[in-house]
Amino acid sequence: MWQRANPFTIVTQIEIDAPPDVVWEALTDFDAYPEWNPALAGMTGELEVGKNLRFSTDASDDALTFEPVVREVRRGEYLRWEGHLFVPGLFDGEHAFVLDPLPNGGTRLTQSENFRGITVPFLTGWLEENTRPDSLAMNEALRDRAVSIDPDR
Repeated sequence: MWQRANPFTIVTQIEIDAPPDVVWEALTDFDAYPEWNPALAGMTGELEVGKNLRFSTDASDDALTFEPVVREVRRGEYLRWEGHLFVPGLFDGEHAFVLDPLPNGGTRLTQSENFRGITVPFLTGWLEENTRPDSLAMNEALRDRAVSIDPDR
């Protein structure tokens, strides 16, 4: 109970000058992640509820590898997965991407991660210093990737 009572959430947003279906295409093209994604390396898996994804935080030997479970997929709108480090309840994370259409034909991407677990209260400073910048960098790289896919905009 205590581990669920001390969540820590990071939310980042960016506006992308490409429609949600193009942003979704870039976001879910895991094979292309090494070309553009500075935050998630080597993503593999199927975007199907209940299936596992697999990714590393980077390409180094010290990278953390996660195998989260896909919890929700709404093509062009929403993607959410949930995982944990080592054992559930120690350090769990629920990652979500929300794609909202903008009046100008673009997309507002909201990326969030809700952390919980008994170690989270001791790691909030580290998460702010490391995870938030990674999320911001991924948002910017995804923006650039989506705009390159949709060059007419």
